Amino acid sequence: ASIADTVSSPEVSSPLDPGRMDPPTLAMVFGPNDSPLACRAGKALTGRAIGERLMAEAETSVSLRVSPLSGGTERYEVHARGELQLGVLIESMRREGAELAVSPPQVLLRHEGGQVLEPLEEVMVEVAEEVAGSVFEALSQRRAELIDMTPLPEAGKQRLTFMAPSRGLIGFKSVFVHMTRGEGIMSRVFQSYAPYKGPLGGVRKGALVSLGDGRATAYALGELQSRGTFFIGPGTEVYGGMVVGEHNRDDDLDVNPVKEKKTSNVRSVTAEEKVQLAAPRIMTLEDAIGYVAADELIEVTPTAIRIRKEILEAGARRVRAKRQQQQQQQQQQQ
Repeated sequence: ASIADTVSSPEVSSPLDPGRMDPPTLAMVFGPNDSPLACRAGKALTGRAIGERLMAEAETSVSLRVSPLSGGTERYEVHARGELQLGVLIESMRREGAELAVSPPQVLLRHEGGQVLEPLEEVMVEVAEEVAGSVFEALSQRRAELIDMTPLPEAGKQRLTFMAPSRGLIGFKSVFVHMTRGEGIMSRVFQSYAPYKGPLGGVRKGALVSLGDGRATAYALGELQSRGTFFIGPGTEVYGGMVVGEHNRDDDLDVNPVKEKKTSNVRSVTAEEKVQLAAPRIMTLEDAIGYVAADELIEVTPTAIRIRKEILEAGARRVRAKRQQQQQQQQQQQ
């Protein structure tokens, strides 16, 4: 027997109503880890082992669907209800010793009657009045529409209800916690499919991408910290193509966090300067799922969670970006 089957005596001819089950709304691609730091901490390293684990999970989860991708790449597309379910699955596999590379979450769209439909969710938040404006602005950038605003009996509190596309809510939980200082309440539930609402506003900045291999140095990070916020600290092992921080601007910037200070035989009073570094922004798995961009992957190992570019070589990334820009220009001309 499987999920939603009715087990009864042979005399019963009509099955029980299994009830309404929300359809999957997000998809992620799971595959083996192929970064330069792969195969150091995990034991389930091959695509076959990852696929067997995903298939076993799908047998006991009614909302999880797993299908292998064509082309013999040993990669699997996983459909789930939301980023929380995907995060729990990835964390479980990580604690079991698996190493894998995960793609950014993609919303499952539908094509009906010549229209593109996307899943909508009803989002209810209870926040203090002084942060209600910030929450409203953040959700508006994510194509959410306010449908109700109610003051609560508790002094200084408001309940806001939005209708938002599922793709706009990816990564919003950590933003919401930061805005409300952990004092807000948020709940969300799938509502229906509706016409596509268009592109989202500026949700994140560009990335600081490593050019060198080795361990990050305090000297290099000190020189680069004016360019953005780092996800690593001194001594962290990095490789070319790994995202080591967030750029202050909207474009990506290639940096060298392993650069060392040149030594000389001349000493002076100011030769050794103390480097003051800001605390790095440590990425959790939940943060990484909401932060990763379309051209990036999440590298998950039992000991570390990293964000990397899908194409590690900087030159190949520039060639790909130029081709995509040319294709977009041709489509606009047509």
